[in-house]
Amino acid sequence: MPGTNATATRTTAAAEGDVTVLLIGMRINHFWAVHHWLPVFLAMPRMLRELAKDPERGLLNHVLLTASPRTYYVVQYWESKEKLYEYAHSPDMSHHRAWAVINRKERKGQVRGHVGLWHEAYVVPEGSYESIYADMPPFGLAAAHGQVPLERRGKRARDRFAYRTRKAAGAAEARTEKSVVAPGNAPDEG
Repeated sequence: MPGTNATATRTTAAAEGDVTVLLIGMRINHFWAVHHWLPVFLAMPRMLRELAKDPERGLLNHVLLTASPRTYYVVQYWESKEKLYEYAHSPDMSHHRAWAVINRKERKGQVRGHVGLWHEAYVVPEGSYESIYADMPPFGLAAAHGQVPLERRGKRARDRFAYRTRKAAGAAEARTEKSVVAPGNAPDEG
């Protein structure tokens, strides 16, 4: 967030439950083919503005990044994979229209490899992510879900990975109790 002051302490993301992350980007394969890659380059800011105007769509936060002078991408944090799918397939949204244009060009044989597109989507279960921010304003996962003092989740990475919300801890306990079978009652014992 531009202009946001850094927090002079160590914090961690306040995320609870599963976290949905989308990495999406483009690669300019031929710089000289500006008329092919520029519309693609401009499409993402348009989609992000559209999502910012309608928080109910489920985008919690995003970070714009570059991997090289050719490759640009966005890390997006979503409320759920369902909200992500819903946005991607909504006919009244920019993403759906952009993909329709690309698909039409592919069917006509007009896509010539001038620009590459990619995305990766992840649903990360609670207990499979951790974060630390030292002297940082809210960033990434913490900007999406809020941040808490590091001590609340654990000073060490292994402690933060082990953190479970009460709801998740109770569900895990219930699964463990169901899977424990008393000696003599196991199906293989005769």
